Amino acid sequence: MTVMIDQATQLRRIVRQGTRATVIAVTSGKGGVGKSNIAVNLAIKLASAGKAVVLLDADLGLANADVLCNIDLPSNLSHVIARRRELADVMVDAPGGFKLIGGASGLARMADLSDEDRQRLVNALADLEARTDVILIDTGAGISPNVLSFTRCADQVLVVTTPEPTAITDAYAVIKVISRDAPQRSLSLLVNQVCHPNEGRLVFERIARVARQFLSVQVMDAGCVPADPEVPAAVRRRTPFLLANPKCPASLYISQLAMRVARGVGPTTDVNGGFFNRMSRWFKR
Repeated sequence: MTVMIDQATQLRRIVRQGTRATVIAVTSGKGGVGKSNIAVNLAIKLASAGKAVVLLDADLGLANADVLCNIDLPSNLSHVIARRRELADVMVDAPGGFKLIGGASGLARMADLSDEDRQRLVNALADLEARTDVILIDTGAGISPNVLSFTRCADQVLVVTTPEPTAITDAYAVIKVISRDAPQRSLSLLVNQVCHPNEGRLVFERIARVARQFLSVQVMDAGCVPADPEVPAAVRRRTPFLLANPKCPASLYISQLAMRVARGVGPTTDVNGGFFNRMSRWFKR
């Protein structure tokens, strides 16, 4: 208990109040690597620091953060775009103290929205940005334009992979595309479901070395999450594993990850006016 209290205290000291929210996109090269689970539990841990945290489920084709949190959403982003709800109406309290904005299938056609609809959504999100400390965006997997629209404009991008060869290949592909699409973006790699810390270290070093050699990109090490039977058990119970078992190996690592992420969560001096202003300009291209 003392360790957990000390971690929370230290986290509060690291996460500083900024003039606008810091936006962190959590993405992956392929599905099934635990990206959404990482995003949900990271949101819980950051919220424990006393900050206002919003998780935007932007996996617009296969949104599932609500399932992981055992929440039945009466409405979601599709209702906002259809002008049937305001953003505040679709944002719900999630277990662990953060706010969730649920996505829905069909929103991957965002590029087909009218200029008016696009601007309406951007304006709503910009207002949220001004009233929130941290916005986590759970993007879809892959390198679709929809995914890149969020990674392009985030302050930090956390790429999640597993030691599986196809996941490693796809993670590198995502890093390659993001680094060329938004060369100034901060990129970190998290290796999930590792059997041993050395396995995660080897995966990171392989991807980081190739990215440095062929892309001239510095990929930061976000560490690795152990393969923990408590994680799938919590998923079956539709309870975030950090709440189901705060002392299991995966939960303890999420605490460490939150500390690393929080070191980049502070006052932002971006002269371009923030994430959603940058996104607004992307919509107008």
